Amino acid sequence: MTAVFSPDTAPGAPSGTPSDGAGQAPEAARAPRRPSLSPSRAADFKTCPLLYRFRTIDRLPEKKSAAAVRGTLVHAVLERLYDLPQAERTVEAARGLVGPAWTELQADPEVAALFAPGEDGAEPPSLDSWLASAGELVETYFRLEDPTRIQPEGREQLVEVTLPDGLLLRGYVDRLDVARNGALRVVDYKTGSMPREAFESKALFQMKFYALVLWRTRGVVASQLKLIYLGDGDALTYAPEEAELLRFERTLLAIWAAIERAVATGDFRPNRTRLCGWCDHQALCPSFGGTPPPFPAEAAAAAGWSTLPVVERD
Repeated sequence: MTAVFSPDTAPGAPSGTPSDGAGQAPEAARAPRRPSLSPSRAADFKTCPLLYRFRTIDRLPEKKSAAAVRGTLVHAVLERLYDLPQAERTVEAARGLVGPAWTELQADPEVAALFAPGEDGAEPPSLDSWLASAGELVETYFRLEDPTRIQPEGREQLVEVTLPDGLLLRGYVDRLDVARNGALRVVDYKTGSMPREAFESKALFQMKFYALVLWRTRGVVASQLKLIYLGDGDALTYAPEEAELLRFERTLLAIWAAIERAVATGDFRPNRTRLCGWCDHQALCPSFGGTPPPFPAEAAAAAGWSTLPVVERD
C-alpha cells in the first residue's frame, strides 16, 4: 500500500527527537551504550572488514573533504528549515540559513582549514563557489518537495531497538513523517546523484535498516522510504513489506555474527575494491603493502566487547 502524504501530518505535530535546541540529539544520547550496529557500520563491514575495524574499533582519524562537509552543511540547513513556521519555509529563507550554519561548522578547525592556503602554498578551493554550490543544492530541494505542506514528526531522530538476541540497532533518520492515518514515511537527503538501477539495492540498505527499527519499535511497516538526491534533483521511493524486513533482519544478524567472530579472533581482512581509492588508510592496509597496527584488544573490551579477554597490565 502506498500512503498519501498531502498534507503529510497534522500541523503542530510534536518532534520525536530529544533536542539540545538546534534539532540535534544531545551528545549523551548519541554515545553508544554498548557495541551496536548502524547502517553505515554495517555497510563498512560488508565493503571491507578491515575498514570497519579501523573506523569502529581503532577509531583512526579520517580527513574531512569539502564534499562531505558540504553534505553536512546542506543537511543542517534542511533540518533547520523545519524550525520555521510552515508559511515561511521559502527558498529565500532556506538560502539565508546557509551562512549561519557554515559559521557554526567553522568552529571545527579541520573544517576551517579546508579553505585555508596549504603549507606548500597550494591555492585552496574557492569558498564563495563552494557556498554557492551548497545554496544550489538547497534550492534544488524545493523542486522535489513543498516544505510548507510537511510537518515532520522527527528530524535527525535517533531510532534504536534491541533485537531478541541482544543486538542493538541504532541510527539517525534525516526526517520522519507521520500521516494523519498513521502511515510512516522515512526520508533521507543525499547531495549526490541518484544511482543507476543496478545499485538501487545498495542505496536502499540504509533505509531498510531504519524501516526495520521503526517496525520493531512501533509495530508499523513504513509505507514509503524516500531518498532525495539533490545532485540531480531526483528521488527514489520504495515501499517495503513485512516479510522483506524479516529477511533483512536475518541479514543484519548474519553481519553481526561475522563481526563478533572477527572481534574474537582479531581477524579483520581487507577487501580490495574500486572504493579503495577514497580510503584514508591505504598506508596501513595489506592490500597496498601496509601493516595494520596491533589489534586494540583492551580498547575493544573497554567498549563492551565481551568476547575479548582483557589484557592484564603489570
